[in-house]
Formats: sequence, C-alpha cells, structure tokens
Amino acid sequence: MDIKRLRLERNWSQAKLAREAGLSQSFIHDLERGAKTPTVRTLEKLSKALQVPIAELLENKSEKH
Repeated sequence: MDIKRLRLERNWSQAKLAREAGLSQSFIHDLERGAKTPTVRTLEKLSKALQVPIAELLENKSEKH
C-alpha cells in the first residue's frame, strides 16, 4: 500500500490524514506499517481524503522491485 508516500507528498502528518479521512491517527499508523488491513470503506475514505483513485492507494511505488 502506498498511503504513506501519498501522505508525505502532501506534507501531511498522520493526524492530518486521519482528520481528513475520518479515521484515528493510530489506525493510519497501523495501516502504514502493515499491521492493519483496510476495508473497502476505509479505502474509500482514504481515496476521498487524498483525492486519488483507490487503485493508487494499493500501488506500491515506494518499494524497489
């Protein structure tokens, strides 16, 4: 998942993304470190907050292949 990269591109803190998406900061933290798996509804909230398609959230451009 590429949530952290998208968040950092906007210079947003985890708390800012959490507020924009209606989620908790601790949940954002857990998503970014891979400890939680988002539901479709959560992906919709993040997609709307970050103004990107859900597919872009699922990409992983930050990892080297």
